[in-house]
Amino acid sequence: MNAGVMSRAKYTLEFKQEAVRQVKAGRPAAVVAKTLGMPSASLTNWVRADAKGQLGVSTDGKPAAVVSPEQAEIARLKAEVARLKMERDIAKKAAAYFAQDVLQSTPGFTR
Repeated sequence: MNAGVMSRAKYTLEFKQEAVRQVKAGRPAAVVAKTLGMPSASLTNWVRADAKGQLGVSTDGKPAAVVSPEQAEIARLKAEVARLKMERDIAKKAAAYFAQDVLQSTPGFTR
């Protein structure tokens, strides 16, 4: 692979369906895409394709490749890990914020 040349990422159908499911559940597409480490444009394309019933169809009209149960489980777990990391980061920031607040209200605290 040449330096500076990006290769196109390939996503399993299960991964795409899970990402679309999260968007349909009310999470913003940009947030889901960032959490999963993918371009938000791809995710919005998948959401549009799902609305048309074409998410599992390749560009030449053939059904998408069959995903093994192991691949589906890996995709599901990757999405869950990404979601849990995001939740952990939010909890860390909240804890730091409230710790700072408690410190500032402590008598004798000077900054």
